[in-house]
Amino acid sequence: MTPTLSALHIFPVKSCAPLALDAAAVEPRGLRDDRRWIVTDANGKFLTGRQHPRLTLLHAMPDAGAIALSAPGMPPLRLEAPAGGTRVDVVVWTNTVAAQPAGDVANAWISAFLGMPARFAYMDDGCARPVNPDYAKPGDEVSFADAFPMLLISEGALDALNAKLEVPVPMLRFRPNFVVANTAPHAEDGWKRVRIGEVEFDVVKPCSRCVFTTVDFERGEFDPSGEPLKTLTTYRRGERGVTFGQNIIPRGAGTVRVGDPVEVLA
Repeated sequence: MTPTLSALHIFPVKSCAPLALDAAAVEPRGLRDDRRWIVTDANGKFLTGRQHPRLTLLHAMPDAGAIALSAPGMPPLRLEAPAGGTRVDVVVWTNTVAAQPAGDVANAWISAFLGMPARFAYMDDGCARPVNPDYAKPGDEVSFADAFPMLLISEGALDALNAKLEVPVPMLRFRPNFVVANTAPHAEDGWKRVRIGEVEFDVVKPCSRCVFTTVDFERGEFDPSGEPLKTLTTYRRGERGVTFGQNIIPRGAGTVRVGDPVEVLA
Protein backbone atom coordinates (compact mmCIF):
# COMPACT_ATOMS: atom_id res chain seq x y z
CA MET A 1 0.00 0.00 0.00
CA THR A 2 1.05 3.59 -0.59
CA PRO A 3 2.27 5.52 2.47
CA THR A 4 -0.41 8.07 3.31
CA LEU A 5 -0.75 11.08 5.57
CA SER A 6 -3.22 9.80 8.14
CA ALA A 7 -3.22 12.65 10.65
CA LEU A 8 -2.15 16.29 10.84
CA HIS A 9 -1.67 18.34 14.01
CA ILE A 10 -0.53 21.76 15.12
CA PHE A 11 0.20 23.17 18.58
CA PRO A 12 -0.57 26.91 18.40
CA VAL A 13 1.13 27.55 21.76
CA LYS A 14 4.29 25.58 22.50
CA SER A 15 3.39 22.61 24.74
CA CYS A 16 -0.35 23.23 24.49
CA ALA A 17 -3.01 20.64 23.63
CA PRO A 18 -2.87 19.26 20.07
CA LEU A 19 -5.22 20.59 17.41
CA ALA A 20 -6.15 18.14 14.66
CA LEU A 21 -6.62 19.53 11.15
CA ASP A 22 -7.82 18.16 7.84
CA ALA A 23 -5.48 20.45 5.89
CA ALA A 24 -2.69 22.91 6.66
CA ALA A 25 -0.53 25.42 4.84
CA VAL A 26 3.19 24.69 4.82
CA GLU A 27 5.34 27.73 5.53
CA PRO A 28 9.15 27.97 5.86
CA ARG A 29 8.97 27.84 9.68
CA GLY A 30 6.52 24.96 9.74
CA LEU A 31 2.78 24.54 9.45
CA ARG A 32 0.81 27.77 9.63
CA ASP A 33 -0.09 28.70 13.22
CA ASP A 34 2.09 25.93 14.67
CA ARG A 35 3.98 27.03 17.77
CA ARG A 36 3.93 30.71 16.91
CA TRP A 37 3.08 31.47 20.56
CA ILE A 38 5.11 30.56 23.62
CA VAL A 39 4.82 30.79 27.40
CA THR A 40 7.83 32.06 29.32
CA ASP A 41 8.71 32.77 32.91
CA ALA A 42 9.06 36.34 34.15
CA ASN A 43 12.62 36.48 32.79
CA GLY A 44 11.73 35.35 29.27
CA LYS A 45 12.90 31.73 29.56
CA PHE A 46 10.61 29.31 27.76
CA LEU A 47 8.31 27.01 29.71
CA THR A 48 7.24 23.61 28.42
CA GLY A 49 5.29 20.55 29.46
CA ARG A 50 8.56 18.98 30.57
CA GLN A 51 8.46 21.10 33.71
CA HIS A 52 4.82 22.21 33.66
CA PRO A 53 2.60 19.39 32.39
CA ARG A 54 -0.51 21.52 32.99
CA LEU A 55 0.41 23.40 29.82
CA THR A 56 -0.92 20.43 27.85
CA LEU A 57 -4.42 21.27 29.15
CA LEU A 58 -4.26 24.67 27.45
CA HIS A 59 -6.35 24.66 24.27
CA ALA A 60 -5.61 27.24 21.58
CA MET A 61 -7.61 27.79 18.41
CA PRO A 62 -6.31 30.12 15.67
CA ASP A 63 -8.93 32.71 14.86
CA ALA A 64 -8.37 35.46 12.27
CA GLY A 65 -4.93 36.59 13.43
CA ALA A 66 -5.62 35.79 17.06
CA ILE A 67 -5.93 32.66 19.18
CA ALA A 68 -8.89 31.68 21.33
CA LEU A 69 -7.65 30.18 24.60
CA SER A 70 -9.39 27.91 27.06
CA ALA A 71 -8.14 25.95 30.06
CA PRO A 72 -9.65 24.20 33.08
CA GLY A 73 -10.87 26.65 35.70
CA MET A 74 -10.14 29.68 33.52
CA PRO A 75 -12.44 32.05 31.62
CA PRO A 76 -12.01 31.96 27.83
CA LEU A 77 -9.55 34.49 26.44
CA ARG A 78 -9.05 35.81 22.93
CA LEU A 79 -5.42 36.78 22.44
CA GLU A 80 -4.67 39.12 19.55
CA ALA A 81 -1.32 38.81 17.83
CA PRO A 82 0.71 41.83 19.02
CA ALA A 83 2.45 44.01 16.47
CA GLY A 84 4.64 47.09 16.37
CA GLY A 85 5.59 47.25 20.03
CA THR A 86 8.90 46.92 21.81
CA ARG A 87 10.22 43.41 21.44
CA VAL A 88 11.25 41.17 24.31
CA ASP A 89 13.96 38.54 24.42
CA VAL A 90 12.69 34.98 24.64
CA VAL A 91 15.16 32.20 25.37
CA VAL A 92 14.40 28.84 23.71
CA TRP A 93 17.16 26.32 24.40
CA THR A 94 20.31 27.98 22.99
CA ASN A 95 18.45 30.63 20.98
CA THR A 96 17.53 34.13 22.10
CA VAL A 97 14.65 35.40 19.98
CA ALA A 98 13.29 38.95 19.77
CA ALA A 99 9.55 38.27 20.04
CA GLN A 100 6.42 40.35 20.44
CA PRO A 101 5.09 40.47 24.03
CA ALA A 102 1.46 39.94 24.91
CA GLY A 103 -0.34 42.34 27.23
CA ASP A 104 -0.95 42.37 30.97
CA VAL A 105 -4.36 40.70 30.74
CA ALA A 106 -2.96 37.69 28.89
CA ASN A 107 0.00 37.45 31.23
CA ALA A 108 -2.24 37.54 34.29
CA TRP A 109 -4.38 34.80 32.75
CA ILE A 110 -1.53 32.37 32.10
CA SER A 111 0.08 33.21 35.46
CA ALA A 112 -3.15 32.31 37.24
CA PHE A 113 -3.44 29.06 35.31
CA LEU A 114 0.14 27.94 36.02
CA GLY A 115 0.27 29.33 39.56
CA MET A 116 3.48 31.25 38.87
CA PRO A 117 4.56 34.45 37.10
CA ALA A 118 4.38 33.74 33.38
CA ARG A 119 4.03 35.56 30.08
CA PHE A 120 2.92 34.98 26.51
CA ALA A 121 5.07 35.97 23.55
CA TYR A 122 4.41 35.81 19.81
CA MET A 123 6.60 35.06 16.81
CA ASP A 124 5.70 37.48 14.04
CA ASP A 125 7.26 37.69 10.58
CA GLY A 126 10.05 39.92 11.87
CA CYS A 127 11.11 37.42 14.51
CA ALA A 128 13.92 35.22 13.16
CA ARG A 129 15.10 31.92 14.64
CA PRO A 130 17.52 29.88 12.53
CA VAL A 131 17.65 26.09 12.35
CA ASN A 132 20.86 24.45 13.57
CA PRO A 133 23.22 24.87 10.57
CA ASP A 134 24.55 21.34 11.08
CA TYR A 135 21.26 20.08 9.62
CA ALA A 136 19.93 23.03 7.65
CA LYS A 137 20.50 25.12 4.57
CA PRO A 138 21.23 28.86 4.80
CA GLY A 139 18.05 30.75 5.56
CA ASP A 140 16.15 27.85 7.15
CA GLU A 141 14.06 29.04 10.08
CA VAL A 142 11.97 27.42 12.78
CA SER A 143 9.07 28.52 14.97
CA PHE A 144 9.09 28.05 18.76
CA ALA A 145 9.25 24.28 18.16
CA ASP A 146 12.20 22.67 19.90
CA ALA A 147 14.57 22.71 16.94
CA PHE A 148 13.01 21.93 13.55
CA PRO A 149 9.98 23.11 11.59
CA MET A 150 8.06 19.80 11.62
CA LEU A 151 8.00 16.29 13.02
CA LEU A 152 6.90 13.12 11.20
CA ILE A 153 6.17 9.69 12.72
CA SER A 154 4.85 6.49 11.18
CA GLU A 155 1.88 4.63 12.62
CA GLY A 156 4.05 1.52 12.36
CA ALA A 157 6.54 2.96 14.85
CA LEU A 158 3.79 3.50 17.41
CA ASP A 159 2.27 0.07 16.78
CA ALA A 160 5.65 -1.54 17.42
CA LEU A 161 6.05 0.42 20.66
CA ASN A 162 2.54 -0.32 21.90
CA ALA A 163 3.10 -4.03 21.31
CA LYS A 164 5.77 -3.79 24.03
CA LEU A 165 3.70 -1.78 26.53
CA GLU A 166 1.20 -3.04 29.11
CA VAL A 167 -0.91 0.06 28.50
CA PRO A 168 -0.81 1.47 24.96
CA VAL A 169 -0.09 5.18 24.51
CA PRO A 170 -1.61 7.49 21.88
CA MET A 171 0.46 8.94 19.06
CA LEU A 172 0.02 12.42 20.47
CA ARG A 173 2.32 11.62 23.39
CA PHE A 174 5.00 12.31 20.75
CA ARG A 175 3.43 15.52 19.40
CA PRO A 176 3.96 14.94 15.66
CA ASN A 177 2.75 17.28 12.95
CA PHE A 178 2.52 14.45 10.41
CA VAL A 179 1.46 10.86 11.00
CA VAL A 180 2.06 8.42 8.14
CA ALA A 181 0.14 5.17 7.60
CA ASN A 182 1.02 2.10 5.52
CA THR A 183 4.72 1.74 6.29
CA ALA A 184 6.90 -0.70 8.17
CA PRO A 185 7.76 0.30 11.75
CA HIS A 186 10.26 3.16 11.74
CA ALA A 187 10.46 3.22 7.94
CA GLU A 188 10.97 6.98 8.28
CA ASP A 189 14.42 6.33 9.78
CA GLY A 190 15.66 5.48 6.29
CA TRP A 191 14.08 8.40 4.45
CA LYS A 192 16.08 11.42 3.26
CA ARG A 193 13.49 13.32 1.22
CA VAL A 194 9.73 12.96 0.87
CA ARG A 195 6.86 14.59 -0.93
CA ILE A 196 3.57 15.00 0.92
CA GLY A 197 0.86 16.19 -1.41
CA GLU A 198 2.38 19.10 -3.31
CA VAL A 199 5.30 19.87 -0.94
CA GLU A 200 8.74 18.31 -0.64
CA PHE A 201 10.60 17.96 2.66
CA ASP A 202 14.12 17.06 3.70
CA VAL A 203 14.25 14.44 6.44
CA VAL A 204 17.16 15.75 8.47
CA LYS A 205 17.47 14.23 11.95
CA PRO A 206 15.91 11.63 14.26
CA CYS A 207 13.89 13.25 17.02
CA SER A 208 15.47 12.85 20.45
CA ARG A 209 12.87 12.06 23.10
CA CYS A 210 12.65 13.20 26.70
CA VAL A 211 10.41 13.08 29.76
CA PHE A 212 7.70 15.03 27.89
CA THR A 213 6.64 11.73 26.31
CA THR A 214 5.53 10.61 29.78
CA VAL A 215 3.02 13.46 30.17
CA ASP A 216 -0.60 12.34 29.89
CA PHE A 217 -1.82 15.38 27.96
CA GLU A 218 -5.48 14.64 28.69
CA ARG A 219 -4.85 14.91 32.44
CA GLY A 220 -1.95 17.34 32.42
CA GLU A 221 0.10 15.02 34.62
CA PHE A 222 3.13 12.78 34.36
CA ASP A 223 2.40 9.09 33.84
CA PRO A 224 3.62 7.44 37.07
CA SER A 225 4.78 4.39 35.08
CA GLY A 226 7.43 6.45 33.30
CA GLU A 227 6.14 5.10 30.02
CA PRO A 228 6.66 5.10 27.13
CA LEU A 229 10.16 6.49 27.70
CA LYS A 230 11.18 3.60 29.95
CA THR A 231 10.42 1.04 27.26
CA LEU A 232 11.81 3.16 24.42
CA THR A 233 15.12 3.26 26.27
CA THR A 234 15.40 -0.52 25.92
CA TYR A 235 15.38 -0.56 22.12
CA ARG A 236 15.58 2.97 20.68
CA ARG A 237 18.67 4.31 22.46
CA GLY A 238 21.59 5.27 20.25
CA GLU A 239 24.39 7.80 20.08
CA ARG A 240 21.79 10.60 19.85
CA GLY A 241 19.91 9.28 22.88
CA VAL A 242 16.42 7.82 22.63
CA THR A 243 14.88 8.67 19.24
CA PHE A 244 11.39 8.29 17.83
CA GLY A 245 10.22 9.98 14.63
CA GLN A 246 12.04 12.27 12.23
CA ASN A 247 12.50 16.03 12.07
CA ILE A 248 11.80 17.50 8.65
CA ILE A 249 12.34 20.82 6.85
CA PRO A 250 10.07 22.01 4.02
CA ARG A 251 11.59 22.71 0.63
CA GLY A 252 8.64 24.61 -0.74
CA ALA A 253 5.23 25.97 0.16
CA GLY A 254 1.76 24.62 -0.40
CA THR A 255 -1.04 22.77 1.31
CA VAL A 256 -0.95 19.29 2.80
CA ARG A 257 -4.11 17.31 3.49
CA VAL A 258 -5.00 14.20 5.43
CA GLY A 259 -5.15 11.42 2.85
CA ASP A 260 -2.30 12.83 0.73
CA PRO A 261 0.18 10.24 -0.55
CA VAL A 262 3.62 10.31 1.03
CA GLU A 263 6.18 9.67 -1.68
CA VAL A 264 9.69 8.68 -0.65
CA LEU A 265 12.08 10.47 -3.01
CA ALA A 266 15.35 9.44 -1.39
